[in-house]
Amino acid sequence: MTLGTLFIISAPSGAGKTSLVAELLRRVDNLQVSVSHTTRPSRTGETDGLNYHFVSHQQFEQMVKDQAFVEHAKVHSNYYGTSKEWVNSALNQGIDVILEIDWQGADQVRQIFPRSSSIFILPPSKQALFERLKGRGQDSDAVIQQRVAAAKEEMSHYTDADYLVINDQFELACKQLENIIHAKRCALDSQRHEKLLIDLLS
Repeated sequence: MTLGTLFIISAPSGAGKTSLVAELLRRVDNLQVSVSHTTRPSRTGETDGLNYHFVSHQQFEQMVKDQAFVEHAKVHSNYYGTSKEWVNSALNQGIDVILEIDWQGADQVRQIFPRSSSIFILPPSKQALFERLKGRGQDSDAVIQQRVAAAKEEMSHYTDADYLVINDQFELACKQLENIIHAKRCALDSQRHEKLLIDLLS
């Protein structure tokens, strides 16, 4: 069986990455998102094991020692990591996997999975970024200012990705992500029609 493809999706906070990925999962079959481990507190409406695996700093540090992560990084004073065991299991079953990670994690993953495809999502403007963060109603003004200040550094790493999507109109951005997934599945190194190809050429 052909291995699944690993899609790395990165974006600054407030770019709309989470909403876009959720919609993408509803539209595209055989596609799963990796649920990261994190030390940050859960937000209103988030469920442990669904949005994130919420763990203590001590638990996270032990997992790092056990080399349980394919990547991990510190973002806004909290740690985030992707389970190595889960990713390899899904890919070996031929399932395409999405990793929602920051640029630091993306760089680590590309070194381990050189066949992965990277997508960077950007907001249409700085003002839109601020308004989206403010509109969440989940963070204090101080935290929002911190995220906006960090966004410039995060966004500068869009050049490391294979694809760039500007999330101005949600439907258009989602369609572009969908097209990227389907285009990658049509690539020769991602073909899953072994029996058909053998039959046609026999």
